[in-house]
Amino acid sequence: MPLTLSTLTAAARRLSNCLMAAALVGGVVMVATSASAQESAERYAAFVIDANNGKVLFSRNADDRRYPASLTKMMTLYMLFDAMESGRATLSTPMKVSAYAAARPPSKLGMKVGSTISVEEGIYALVTRSANDAAVVIGEFLGGTESRFADMMTAKARKLGMSRTTFQNANGLPNDAQMTTARDMATLGIALREHFPQYYKYFSTRSFKFRGQTIGNHNRLLGRVDGVDGIKTGYINKSGFNLVTSVVRGDRKLVAVVMGGRTARSRDDHMAELVKQYLPQTSTRSSSALIAAYSPSARGPAVASHAETVAMAALPTSVPVPTRRISTINQRVAEAYGSNATGAMNAITAPSRRPVVGRDAIREALEANDRPGSGVATALAAAPVPRVAIPNVVTEAAAAEPAMVASRDVVTGWVVQIAATPAEATAYDMLSEAKQRAGSALAGARPFTQAVASGSQTLYRARFAGFADKAAANAACDALKSKAYACYAIAAN
Repeated sequence: MPLTLSTLTAAARRLSNCLMAAALVGGVVMVATSASAQESAERYAAFVIDANNGKVLFSRNADDRRYPASLTKMMTLYMLFDAMESGRATLSTPMKVSAYAAARPPSKLGMKVGSTISVEEGIYALVTRSANDAAVVIGEFLGGTESRFADMMTAKARKLGMSRTTFQNANGLPNDAQMTTARDMATLGIALREHFPQYYKYFSTRSFKFRGQTIGNHNRLLGRVDGVDGIKTGYINKSGFNLVTSVVRGDRKLVAVVMGGRTARSRDDHMAELVKQYLPQTSTRSSSALIAAYSPSARGPAVASHAETVAMAALPTSVPVPTRRISTINQRVAEAYGSNATGAMNAITAPSRRPVVGRDAIREALEANDRPGSGVATALAAAPVPRVAIPNVVTEAAAAEPAMVASRDVVTGWVVQIAATPAEATAYDMLSEAKQRAGSALAGARPFTQAVASGSQTLYRARFAGFADKAAANAACDALKSKAYACYAIAAN
């Protein structure tokens, strides 16, 4: 074809159009990449702490609030470990799967409504697959409902010193009000190791078998970086890719947090670099316990022979086996970090004795026979303080409130039930909180529990008495429902 002026002009026009289109596409790609990088930068936070002496080695946006995603499950497991340590559950205790739990989105085990999983299976499910359904099963087992369990998690966070963390659910699924910080997550990571060294070893599990399927761990740093022994990964769209890592190499220990990673790989690579850079700067000597001394929650009724169950629990040979509980916090910290915490613990001043109120007073009354005269920590300032009459403590507010009704007392008329839990102390916690939140609707109601057999375990119904008729009970139940409590009215006799 001969080259004429018209053909050259047409070719030049086509080339110009192609170059313009390429420039536009490139611009879009550059803008998209830039926006992605900016979004990742806005979500980024990191924190590295020497787990021997508490020295901060690296900190970026460590106190800015971020979405925890599945890092939430670290606190869910802390609460479960606490329940085992206080005798409210054992590794073999069954936990029932509700319709709500079964309906949680992936990652999940895919359990059927009405089935059960053991406490140990729940631990493995959270550590490896980060199963959202299993997290809710644990939350409902310990708190009756997930929302009440989230309140318990937040109260525990405050007690550990996690001042900028709020939980709204047990698994970390999206919730705009569920927030934390990199520093708070590091605090929780250290607390898990220091308070529960015999259970912390679960975090190093590479895989476990669940009813015919082998489930691997999402934490890719296990086996990749020498000394890494946990802890947890997390991701939702708003959070980016999160990771809390614990490293023990010789006498050096650190805990590191990365939040807001653009991809799982970039997050892991960044964590590996932080470990490589800062582990050599850690101390080889432990100076003190970094988290306040652990004190188990109120001891509930025996679910089985706790010590014997822990001692005889048969675990797969391919995963670490938890040891029996040890008796003192000094031994706990020593086992956790290979150090002697005697000096640090001797420096802790015992709290002065003061009137005990709210939930702690209820716990003290329940434990009076086991621990006569022992001190109980005062209620957290950040948590609501129920106003109930307390044995041997009379205040102006308490004098106007009816006392708790013992489960063995005769109850007549109509009652309102809000939950049934395997621990009587948990039932009383729920009743106290519900009474405080419902206000005047339960002003004349008397909280009590009723023990009932359910298969191989005992459940404690959390109920309010003191309603003259069905209408009054229904009115109280309506008030409770307005505060997000499930309940129903029933005749007591």
